[in-house]
Amino acid sequence: MADKLPDPELFRQGGFRIATRLFIDGDIRGDERQVARLREFAQVQDPLADNVVAWMARQPKGAGRARFEQALQGGIEALDSPAEELEAFFRQVEATPFWVDQERLQRGAKAITRAGLLGLFPLGDMSLMGGYLASRATKSLVGTGEIQNKAARRLVETATWWLDVTTPGALAPGEQGYASALRVRLVHAHVRAAMNRRPDWDYAAWDRPVNQVQTAGTLLLFSLVYVFGVQLLGLRYSARERADILHLWRYIGWLMGVDEELLPADEEDAWRLLWLLATTEFIPDEDSKRLAKALTETHRGFGEGFGALGKVVSHLSVAVHSSISRLVLGKVNADFLELPNDRVAQAAVLAVAGVNFAAETLRRFVPGATALQERIGEAGRRGYARRLGRIFAPDTTYAQHMRAA
Repeated sequence: MADKLPDPELFRQGGFRIATRLFIDGDIRGDERQVARLREFAQVQDPLADNVVAWMARQPKGAGRARFEQALQGGIEALDSPAEELEAFFRQVEATPFWVDQERLQRGAKAITRAGLLGLFPLGDMSLMGGYLASRATKSLVGTGEIQNKAARRLVETATWWLDVTTPGALAPGEQGYASALRVRLVHAHVRAAMNRRPDWDYAAWDRPVNQVQTAGTLLLFSLVYVFGVQLLGLRYSARERADILHLWRYIGWLMGVDEELLPADEEDAWRLLWLLATTEFIPDEDSKRLAKALTETHRGFGEGFGALGKVVSHLSVAVHSSISRLVLGKVNADFLELPNDRVAQAAVLAVAGVNFAAETLRRFVPGATALQERIGEAGRRGYARRLGRIFAPDTTYAQHMRAA
């Protein structure tokens, strides 16, 4: 039997060290052979989506995208004589895997909905900020310039996309979540094509752009890290709820072109894969710092234009978001990303988490409380999405990101 490797930095401190004691059964550490197998996927991209983008580039301006949207809304059968690349893509997408359980998708989405706006904190402060530790993955973000120059808009559009794909019923063909998942898959293919055209892309140091390892990592940040994050903030999920949420994201990952070998079947699989990713990918560099700073400045901007009160709001926003990131990512990673260290705010976050935990414990014993919380969470999410739409007008077609790539 091969020797297990030592824990990576991410699992030696902070919230993930707590996870190894409270949320993980057994030894999730991998060995050299498992690391080597994972690293093979760093050279694998998404041929079906890449072929569609290459086909689009050969069509008159806008024509290829229009055909894609037509198939997205009505299925590949809605197209007369579809291009071979488009047909291959949608035949694969429409062949729903045997393991997809529609009831579990619905239950997983409802469990996420129950968290309401609380779920957005792990999304930004744990998933996005934690993702910046993966320095090879950041090279495509830096290469497009979109994250650094338009951090606020990208944060909003990420939140909008997350709301789309986690709304109950939204992953049915033709629905908003289904369309959003496939459109972002195409955005990734456009980014890959753009980065592969760059003469300065360092394949030896950075691997293939937006490769399978990176897309699987993104999937875990939005699924496992979300589940772990909201529990740290006091929300309580049953074992079945956690399993259903991961099942939901397994299907989202499949729609987005993640190789089935990298789609965790259960929570233990997900932790094992995250451990391997932390060992091989979560190695921050100067680009990690720049992206972390851009995200922090986005939080600071929430108070702009409101005078003295705005300065207080800006300070509190940065303090709270940075505190959540610090509590999860650990001191070494947070210090490297140069996140503010406000111990008062960290204590306040822990206090609020304690209050949430007490309320959640009570909810589990009150008949009808869970259903009520789901309705409250759903209303909060809808209201938040409407506000985002009025203020930022996010591009849910992602056409501008494809043009930028």
